[in-house]
Amino acid sequence: MKTREMNHQTRFASQAFKTREENGDIFIEGYFSVFGSIYELWPGATESIDTHAFDGALSDDIRALIDHETRLVLGRNTSGTLSLKVDEHGLYGSIKINKQDTDAMNLYVRVQRGDVTQCSFGFDILDESTEYREDGSVHWTIRKVKLYEVSVVTFPAYEDTGVYARKKDFEAIKKRRAEQWKTEMINKIKRSEENA
Repeated sequence: MKTREMNHQTRFASQAFKTREENGDIFIEGYFSVFGSIYELWPGATESIDTHAFDGALSDDIRALIDHETRLVLGRNTSGTLSLKVDEHGLYGSIKINKQDTDAMNLYVRVQRGDVTQCSFGFDILDESTEYREDGSVHWTIRKVKLYEVSVVTFPAYEDTGVYARKKDFEAIKKRRAEQWKTEMINKIKRSEENA
């Protein structure tokens, strides 16, 4: 296991959101993160979210946003307009929509029609493990996060900075492994020549 330097990142989940009406209030609900799903960062590099990644993270001050835009706040857990919970499937959220907010109402209708169906979350990685596989691929398991926000998004995507940082780390590791292999082969050849 490795504890990382904090670097604000986003990941998306391709899960259908739904709308709900209850006692005159309206809600957008769905999973912002799904456990066991494999996120492909680039060919040969994947991530997944551990079932305990959000343990202790949901009591922080967390916002629900539109497309990660900090000016487009849909709800907030500290004000009771965003509720988050973890179950065996993932991180589930329910956002109570402000009917006086035009942006929120427009999004509500788009989700209701099925025009906007995906989501994402913004976080820092606090703890993770890395698996280097024999086929040359790598897989990271995110074990603990600091959660800042969840977003209903039109086009989910990885933040370039997060992917770039991962790729840079991975390339450095590949280079070190190649150099180590080269050194081992040179030493092996020298030993076999000495024994000949």
